[in-house]
This record gives sequence, structure tokens and C-alpha cells, in this order.
Amino acid sequence: MQIYLDYSATTPTRPEAIAAMQGVFTQQWGNPSSLHEWGQRAATIVEQARVQVAELINAANPESIIFTSGGTEADNLAIMGVVRKQNVPQHIIISSVEHSAVTEPANLLETWGWEVTRLGVDNTGRVNPQDLKAALQHNTVLVSIIYGQSEIGTVQPIAELGKIVQQHGALFHTDAVQAVGRLPIDVQQLPVDLLSLSSHKLYGPQGVGALYIRPGVELMPLLSGGGQERGLRSGTQAVPIIAGFGVAAGLAAEELSIEIPRLIKLRDRLFSQLADVPGLIPTGDRENRLPHHVSFYLEQADGEKLSGKTLVRQLNLAGIGISAGAACHSGKLSPSPILLAMGYAEKAALGGIRLTLGRDTTEADIDWTAMVLKQVLQRLTPDLSLVQR
Repeated sequence: MQIYLDYSATTPTRPEAIAAMQGVFTQQWGNPSSLHEWGQRAATIVEQARVQVAELINAANPESIIFTSGGTEADNLAIMGVVRKQNVPQHIIISSVEHSAVTEPANLLETWGWEVTRLGVDNTGRVNPQDLKAALQHNTVLVSIIYGQSEIGTVQPIAELGKIVQQHGALFHTDAVQAVGRLPIDVQQLPVDLLSLSSHKLYGPQGVGALYIRPGVELMPLLSGGGQERGLRSGTQAVPIIAGFGVAAGLAAEELSIEIPRLIKLRDRLFSQLADVPGLIPTGDRENRLPHHVSFYLEQADGEKLSGKTLVRQLNLAGIGISAGAACHSGKLSPSPILLAMGYAEKAALGGIRLTLGRDTTEADIDWTAMVLKQVLQRLTPDLSLVQR
């Protein structure tokens, strides 16, 4: 069997999106900035996709959607676009469980003289709203908190956090790459000024994403050039993949109400089937959680014979694709910074694994994966008995 359980890393492109891209490649290949018929047909395709993406997050004005090369560029445009409007270094706040597309720009800002506060989280990975309130300063210009954490699945109280930031008068950004298309998101109700999303997390093509910018919010562009995307993202738009993104976004919006409960049922089934495995400890918040996300750490991880990476390799040999939290740099395994931020010991932070479900995941996939994972762990940890706790 071949079972893919790494949908948080990327999703397979939907046939409908591929068909839309093929149509553009072969028939509607004009430059959308050109005034002639070929260009205007391409421009219409871009604007149709903009409407589809806007509708997915209930943005009232499609022009608030700026197409980018993906979630990373969207995060960078949000953060750097805000800070570059300032004449002197100020203060920003992020959480300690952000994606590197937020943490790395924040690290760079510190070298430029900016003050960066990194909010701690509890042992489920959640930010305490009172900690955010206490961290705000008179010169705080931006707060960026991830919506749904990709490694542990925890969903932050974005509405409450955004309201605190809004009352303070700063701008609020959320990296919603893992959440859009998996949770209902309404930016007309949600107090966010900037929201990042990515096509390939919702069955669209890789290489395209978007930044939602609330009307009235001003950013400094990262790229200078021909002034495309309201001057915020110069460069000829990648019409084929934008078209695919739009189709995938439209289908995600249509299927959300059915897909969320289906994924939650499968997610909870996998948690339940692995609940009796000694040494396999769930991570993240079980209640406030992405609907497709299952994660654990290995209590007996040592970084050499047994780690999250070990399980990834073992399950791959069995035809099952999952991912690990720890990273390998120059042959040395580094503990997951997310688990470390949550208070886990360095040894435990080497043992994080993630299994993420998607449109093609079935109950049979869940049952088979649980059985194989138990067998692998029993072989790797013979001193631990697989008995009911």
C-alpha cells in the first residue's frame, strides 16, 4: 500500500486545477498587463482567481488579495511591508512557535535595531492572550501570530488575540497557511489586518500564494518594477498557476462543510488507535486543533537509534509518508524548536512526528497506518510492551 499522510507539507494538485492551468498554457497565454485582447483575456483569468481566493476567506473586496509566490513571500511582505514604512526601528511581537518564514525576518529585524518580543506558549503550544496584552508597548507596530501550527496542529485564539492588538492600535498579521481551506475563515469578522495563505496547501499548484491586506492598510513593497498587484508585488503574474489556485480555492470553499467533519473523524480515529502505545505521547492541543492533524513525540527518543526521523524512514519503507519535527543539519540531528518552545526536553524534541490527513485519506489508511506504526515501534523499542494503558 502507498499511503500519503503528509498533507501539511503539500497536497496533490486537483485535476480541476490542472485542467485550468493547461487551458491557460495552451490558449490564454497572454501577458495580463497588455492592453490587447490576448492580454485582457489573461487579466480576466487573474481577476477571476482573485475573486475565488477572496471568497474562500470572505474578503469583501477582491483587490485586498495580492498574489505572491507562496506563503513565505506573503509572510515576508506582511512583516517587511509594515516595518519598512517606519523611519526608525520600533517593536514587533511574534510567538515562539512561528514558521521560519516569520522567525527569520524577525531575526533579521533585530540586526537592524528592532526590538522583537517572542511570546511563550503553554505545553499545548497556545499563546496566552494576557501575555500578549502585557507585551504590547507604545511603539509596537505589528503583531504576527500563526493561525494553525504545522508541526503540532494547535490553533491559536486568533479572534481574541486580534481584538487585543486592534484595541492597542497596532497591526495584526496571521500566517494562516495551514488553516485556510481547512477551517472556515471570515476576514470580515476576524480582527486581522494581514493574512497569509498558500495554494499548495489546499490542492492547488505549488509556487503561488496570497496575502490578504485589509483595506486601508499600507505596506512598502518588497519588489520594485512594473507595478503589478497594486504596486505591491511587481512582476508579470504567473497566470497559469494563479488560475489553478483560484479553482482550488473555489472548490475548497464548496467542500469545507463536508470535509472538516470527515477529517476530524479520521483524525480522532488515528489518535484513538494509537492511544495504547507506550512511549508515544500526543503533542499539541487536542481541542483547539487543525482538523487534519495528528502529532506525537517519542518518549524514548535518543537522536541516534530512535528519533522522529527514524520513524519517517521506517514508515517510508512500508509505503507510508509522514514527517518529523527535528531537522538534520550537516549530519547532526537538531531538536524541534517548536517542542523546545513548548517546554519539552531536548531529547523529547528529537522525537516529534506528524501525520496529516487529506482528501484521499480513508479509514482503511488510518487503520493500516496505526498497525504498521505499532509494529515498527515494537521492533525499535522491544523493552516497551504494547499493552493497553
